[in-house]
Amino acid sequence: MAHIVAKKALAKLAESCYRQTHFTKQEVEGLLQVFRDLQTSKKGKDEMKMDRNTFREVLHYTFGMTDDILMDRVFRAFDCDNDSFVSTQEWVKGLSVFLRGTMEEKMKYCFEVYDLNSDGYISREEMFSMLKNTLAKQPTEEDPDEGIKDLVEITLKKMDHDHDSRLSYADYKQSVENEPLLLEVFGPCLPEPKQVHAFTATFSDTATDYY
Repeated sequence: MAHIVAKKALAKLAESCYRQTHFTKQEVEGLLQVFRDLQTSKKGKDEMKMDRNTFREVLHYTFGMTDDILMDRVFRAFDCDNDSFVSTQEWVKGLSVFLRGTMEEKMKYCFEVYDLNSDGYISREEMFSMLKNTLAKQPTEEDPDEGIKDLVEITLKKMDHDHDSRLSYADYKQSVENEPLLLEVFGPCLPEPKQVHAFTATFSDTATDYY
């Protein structure tokens, strides 16, 4: 009986939010089931809210993310109401962009991730912090920080179109539209296609339709 009630609740929730995503109603039901399974595997956890640690485990083990700064920022991008949890609706809507977003949606999402203090700009300091964390640490006689500072200046020269020594969303958007490879310029915060395919197969029977 409890299983039937839970299934009806998932169907009702899916009906209410699938139109705001790139998923079908059936796929949203599958995603909600994945969410529920993740939560019920953690004893004592709220079935409707995912905490930061569980979310980071998903990013790490399912999507191969390892950068602590970026994983924290991805969590914050999903957590739209800033209550330190990802709700079922935030899970579905966030994954819609993460897995199947348009270029515009992905640009907005990546910029939000890279804007570490959420002030609407990516500063020199934020660029330095992310690039230092992302770039492989190679043994060298030179000061690695100097190399990263040089890279920040090169990046600004290429992307700072209004020359105010920081990147606004307009700067970032124009740069990515001109050169799409700059989408994840400050570190990986979107999944690889093979990871998208593997995860999609856990909640959808139509994974091959997209890849």
